Amino acid sequence: MKKLLIFTIGGLMMSAACCAQKKQIGEARTILKSGKNIEQAEKLMTDLLKDKANEDNARIYDIWLQAVEKQYLAINEKMYVKQKVDTTKFFDLAKRMFVVAERLDSVDAKPDKNGKVNPEYRKANAAKMSMYRPNIYYGGAHHLKKGDFKTAFGFFEMYLDCDRQPLFTGYDLMYKDPKMGEVAYWATYCGYRLNDPLLVLRHAATAQRDEQKLEYTLQYMAEAWQKLEDDSMCIATLWQGFKKYPKSSYFFPRLMDTYNRRGDYLMADSVVNEALKTDTLNELYLFAKSMVMLNLKKYGECLKFSEQLIQLNPNLADIYYNGGLACLNIAQRMDTRKYKKQVKKMYEKALPYMEKYREMAPGEVDKWAPALYRIYFNLNMGKQFDEIDKILRK
Repeated sequence: MKKLLIFTIGGLMMSAACCAQKKQIGEARTILKSGKNIEQAEKLMTDLLKDKANEDNARIYDIWLQAVEKQYLAINEKMYVKQKVDTTKFFDLAKRMFVVAERLDSVDAKPDKNGKVNPEYRKANAAKMSMYRPNIYYGGAHHLKKGDFKTAFGFFEMYLDCDRQPLFTGYDLMYKDPKMGEVAYWATYCGYRLNDPLLVLRHAATAQRDEQKLEYTLQYMAEAWQKLEDDSMCIATLWQGFKKYPKSSYFFPRLMDTYNRRGDYLMADSVVNEALKTDTLNELYLFAKSMVMLNLKKYGECLKFSEQLIQLNPNLADIYYNGGLACLNIAQRMDTRKYKKQVKKMYEKALPYMEKYREMAPGEVDKWAPALYRIYFNLNMGKQFDEIDKILRK
């Protein structure tokens, strides 16, 4: 008797719940037909979905989707006749449509009791959502323009995510939608502006399809890998950027800095040699080459490239220092007893370089003073030597 009573009460409760559900669904349909107070129809469905018993009811999601779509279309109609509208709300509704459509599809595509999958709503909804999809991109652009990079990223990611959604099975969006690369770039850019390396890298592979912005994509990627302290990936990205854009002011200097900082001057030399192939008269490349030769202790080569650059541009102070230092190191390598005259000639050659450097960079005392001290001492220039001696004593 007790069991029968429990089953009866349970049955009555289920019956009451079903009646309430039917009532709210019927109410929502009536509202949708009237075209007024559509927000209430949406609320009725979201209230129903708070009950776990309804979470697999495709009809509820379908009506919810219709309610959101009708709100979206109402604003769209006003925009069409050039009435003032809440643009942010319009794009938010567009995004919400996709959220609901994808949730509906996941419920609709669940296997039936026989294990068969036969989604009822997919074909129609996929076609409809595909038509609305450009406004997901424009929603991202809208928030990007406002400087709301986090919200913009969400829109751009939703646009890209359609490719992996079962709802769009057969559409092959990743390869058939020519806008994927551009949208991925803007998502990558938002990640960069949010200072989030993981967001930068999330869609970076797709972003590289956008050739027009590829240089920037690779820059954002390099900085993201650097923040994640992944040196190998950072260097690989810098090389990728350098080979594609050898004249970029970003990739070449950073590759050189990386290898010079590590003391890997042979790799630094390989970078600058690649750069010089593209422009043999580039001042930055020639200066970098003179520095690498100095670091590799190839002083004759350093002097050669320093002189070449001085001929091109006599207004670069540091190249005089490189040239002077190369001469000093050549002199220091020589056997003074055997090659006294040649040693003196190298000090004489170093002199105008270092004096010119002093003239152009008077504040760099720590660099030119010790060098001039050696030059004046070895050339027996007493007056000048005394002056430098006083400077160094200070």
